[in-house]
Amino acid sequence: MDPRLDEALKQEPFPFLFVTISGAHLYGFPSPDSDYDLRGAHLLPTEEVLGLFTAKETLNAIHEREGLEIDLVTHDARKFFTMMLGRNGYVMEQLYSPLILRTSEGHERLKEIGKQCLTRHHARHYLGFSKNQWQMFEREHPKRLKPLLYVFRVLLTGIHLMRTGEIEANLIHLNEQFKIDFLPDLIAQKCETDEQVELQDSEITLYADAYAHYTNMLESAYEESDLPEMPRGKKGLNELLIELRLAS
Repeated sequence: MDPRLDEALKQEPFPFLFVTISGAHLYGFPSPDSDYDLRGAHLLPTEEVLGLFTAKETLNAIHEREGLEIDLVTHDARKFFTMMLGRNGYVMEQLYSPLILRTSEGHERLKEIGKQCLTRHHARHYLGFSKNQWQMFEREHPKRLKPLLYVFRVLLTGIHLMRTGEIEANLIHLNEQFKIDFLPDLIAQKCETDEQVELQDSEITLYADAYAHYTNMLESAYEESDLPEMPRGKKGLNELLIELRLAS
């Protein structure tokens, strides 16, 4: 771990259930100037949960450490668990990120319970986000590489989830399965230049055709998925939350 990340985490007031790295570093295409997106869950003190004063369920802080920008967002366990029961692909990617900065026994148990919170309707999260990113990409002149990579990262993550029931957010790993010809060069370009790198317009039709193709593939994967309609992990999350509160 970069010691600057560890220093930022030490500034936060509550114990962490877990903290992982999300964003471009998780997705496999960080630029040299990319900031670090740290995400996770913390545990509020018992008095803040039981008392009359409003508890600070979300911590949101920007840290600057020797030229490195660190964007830290964590939620109290109750809020994070509630988000897991929705169609929120972001929190599931944070939970299963292999780039772990803080972990605990509760984190390991949460990952087991999380498997019961994945549903076929998470496809709607990925379809909606990819559509927003594609519209952003289309509006821009000149066009940037970053939103285009997000489009395909999100679509392939959604298809993989619908087919396997597993979260995979790294575009390089995903493309080992999908083998989209133009992605390796785009990823290499993003990793070698800055966050705002621009694209040539000559390949836009190629990207548009690929976007339509993989959107249709995600729609089909949603229809064919064996994932359940509703999350089944609420009981397990409730039991874990009570245990964590009693132990804190």
